Amino acid sequence: MTNESSRGNSASSFDPSHQYDFGGVWQPSELEVSRRKARAKKNRRNALVAAISSILVLGTLAIIAVTSPGWKSLSDAFFKWTYGVEVLPKILLGFVTNITLTVIAASCVAVFGLSIALIRTSKSAALTPFRILATLYVDIFRGIPMLLVILLVGFGIPALQLKGLTNNVLILGTTAVIITYTAYVAEVIRSGILSIHPSQKAAARSLGLNYFQTLRFVILPQAFRRVTPPLLNDLVALIKDTGLVSILGVTDAVRAAQIASSRSFNYTPYVMAALVFLAITIPLTRFTDRTLRRSIEQQNAQGIA
Repeated sequence: MTNESSRGNSASSFDPSHQYDFGGVWQPSELEVSRRKARAKKNRRNALVAAISSILVLGTLAIIAVTSPGWKSLSDAFFKWTYGVEVLPKILLGFVTNITLTVIAASCVAVFGLSIALIRTSKSAALTPFRILATLYVDIFRGIPMLLVILLVGFGIPALQLKGLTNNVLILGTTAVIITYTAYVAEVIRSGILSIHPSQKAAARSLGLNYFQTLRFVILPQAFRRVTPPLLNDLVALIKDTGLVSILGVTDAVRAAQIASSRSFNYTPYVMAALVFLAITIPLTRFTDRTLRRSIEQQNAQGIA
């Protein structure tokens, strides 16, 4: 009785809101301190080795390039910065066309790619002919170089001479880009949907969700989280490939650089156009890498293989 009453008194006297002192502020042990010092020393050594190796390799390449016999003519032809600054406004004006094309194409590709992915992952017997057509579409346009698709669409559709079809090269080039990238994005989204474990769908259906509710609230959110890095990679590639529509005569950044170069027989405008594209694609690439690392860390934390 005495022990029970003492335990009862101790339990009743416990106050969760009171801050108890369990021996002062926590401090790492000597072993932990030594491990931290060793890791810091190793990181400094690795950083020093990386810096020295980078300087040696890049410096050697720079010396080889500068001391080569044709460096003077190369620099005059490709790195005439005064002329590059002069033509830069025209290149930037053409780059607005690339950005506009990218926004329109990316929006259409997202809708069409998701639709094709849903058709190909559907088990409905009524959609069998559409699944066959979607599979053929993906196989064909993933196997044809986009430059050929642009040429076929850009010159083939006007040759039909059908009433109501446009001859606008910008619209035709955008259509060709959409047709090609829809096939790639559809496969990326389909792989994300198929990567979701069937138990997720079974659990959603057991809670009373129908097929479309399961897709919207369970399958697609998880699938898009998993395929965000490859979709961002496709976006970077899309921005670059919009320059291919210049073959149809669209005045984009590449075409503007080509016109400026043909007038002076100097290739610096091409370098300036490349720098303009890099100003957009490099930050997107770094953001993609960061998103990929974060996704891997989340999967490791959740124990997903």
